[in-house]
Order: sequence, then structure tokens, then C-alpha cells
Amino acid sequence: MEYILQPWPWYVSGPIIAIIMYLLLYFGRTFGMSSNLRTLCAIGGAGKHSDFFKFDWKSQRWNLVVVLGAILGGFIAHYYLSEPAAIDLSDATIIDLKTLGFTDIGNSLLPPELFSWEAVFSIKGILILIVGGFLVGFGTRYAGGCTSGHAITGLSSLQLPSLIAVIGFFLGGLIMIHLIFPILF
Repeated sequence: MEYILQPWPWYVSGPIIAIIMYLLLYFGRTFGMSSNLRTLCAIGGAGKHSDFFKFDWKSQRWNLVVVLGAILGGFIAHYYLSEPAAIDLSDATIIDLKTLGFTDIGNSLLPPELFSWEAVFSIKGILILIVGGFLVGFGTRYAGGCTSGHAITGLSSLQLPSLIAVIGFFLGGLIMIHLIFPILF
């Protein structure tokens, strides 16, 4: 009998996230990738150029475990916990993707039209990375944190600004995918 790997169900992964959040809150810590990246920038000496990075990064070294865990977790999930399989998409989605110029629909989670080296190093790809990176960085700083920080830490500690930020993230995502993405592709 062949064993087929499935994603962890919500009733396993959800409580694990809740336990981790409880422990972080109990020890007075917060979770968010932007704070991890801030720590990395401070270690690299960005405090010489911006006051935002002037802080005691040594007290935040534990954040680097999150970065390492994200990298290792992604590697393990991709190479050991998933099987390459076709993605079952609705006919309407396939038609919409063909209209946008995608050809290898459903054969990969990362379409080569967006995630190949040729796409990344094209003028369009470089511009999207630069503009997108700027917008994500600006938005993260303006919102006082990233999507994971607000959606996981902020909402679990019942912070109204995090709820407003998460609503903004979702609205921005809907605007992007329905209005801006079709223009770009």
C-alpha cells in the first residue's frame, strides 16, 4: 500500500500554534518575521545608518531561531513531507490563468512564469521585486509589523491595531489579485 502525504489537519497544527503563542506571551516575547529581519539588520550594522536598527539586538537573538526554523521547516516540508502532484483546479481558474498567460497550469505550486530564474532576471521581474519589496517593507513599517506578527501575535493578544492591520492586509491582497495582478500579467 502506498502512503500519500497529507497536510497536517487544523486540529493538530492549530493547537501547536496556540501553545507556542501562549509560551511567547508568557515569557513576554512577540512573534513576527519583520522583527527577526530587524534583528538580522542590526547584527549586520544597519544601526550606523538608521536609528530604527539601534537597539540591543543581543536580547533578540532568540528571534533568529524563528528564521532558522522557517528555513529548515520549508526545506524539510518540500523535500521530505510533500509529493510532487498535479493540483486540482476548477475549470474557471484554469481559464482565468490561461487568460493571464500561464501555460503549465496545475503542474506546480510555483508557476515558472513567476518563479523561474528567467522570470526573476527579466526587466519585469526585477521591477516587480524592487517595487514589491519596497511596498512590503514600507507597509510592514507603517503597520508596525508584518502579517505574521499582527495575525498571530497581535490577534492572539486581542490588539485592536492588529485586527485593523489584518483587515487591511486582506483588503490589499484582494485589490492586488483582482485589480492590479491582471494588469501586470
